[in-house]
Amino acid sequence: MSISINDWNSRVNKSLLNTSIHTASSFEELVTTSFHGDINAICWKRELKGNFSELVDKLKGKEYLEDINEDKLNKLKLSEEGELARDIVLTDFKTLRNFGSVPTLNIVETYKKDDTLGPIPTDVYSFHVDRSPVPTDTFLCTYFGMPSEILPNQHALQKILIPEIRNELIELYGKEDDGFETFLKENFYDIHYQAKSAASPIGLGVGLLWRLAVDHPESQVAACIHRAPKQEKGNSRLLMIS
Repeated sequence: MSISINDWNSRVNKSLLNTSIHTASSFEELVTTSFHGDINAICWKRELKGNFSELVDKLKGKEYLEDINEDKLNKLKLSEEGELARDIVLTDFKTLRNFGSVPTLNIVETYKKDDTLGPIPTDVYSFHVDRSPVPTDTFLCTYFGMPSEILPNQHALQKILIPEIRNELIELYGKEDDGFETFLKENFYDIHYQAKSAASPIGLGVGLLWRLAVDHPESQVAACIHRAPKQEKGNSRLLMIS
């Protein structure tokens, strides 16, 4: 099913009433607003002009995930609308880098799924939080294609606390002792979540730049729970993440 940018962003506008999200009107506000209370996601609302589909068509290769650098972008011969799109992406590269982030631009056909036999899939299609040993935030923007989703923390259950899943993990590890919690962290089981039955995931829209709270030692809020969208075959995404 094809969904227009306006349709996606109309859904986002309704979701921004959620108490865990703050909206910003500029990049400066995006990065200077503190996470606090239930606020663990900040969105810079903006409407982008340009043909981002043209960028995808001219850049995508045969890999399931293509890393695109600025040199590749600059070498493209584009229409006027394509040049507008490229200028926006290059500006975002520069803005995030000047802030101290390390942005990457990807064309995503699909992500590899976790095909292990464990009770908790640990791929990016599962609701999860990002973790870091040092203070940092996650920035992301979908320029084209299906956007990522976030889940308000009050609408989620940590999977390792769900009894039937925890029992499977104990069986997998062999026993429940002091080493069990280390086992959960080393295998990233503890950062994955399950949506409650009445939960409503929030699509992050197209062209909007998001800052999401990360699980790190100095964080004052719960990390933002998010996941990659399930893409239809042949539908690419153009995504910047930092």
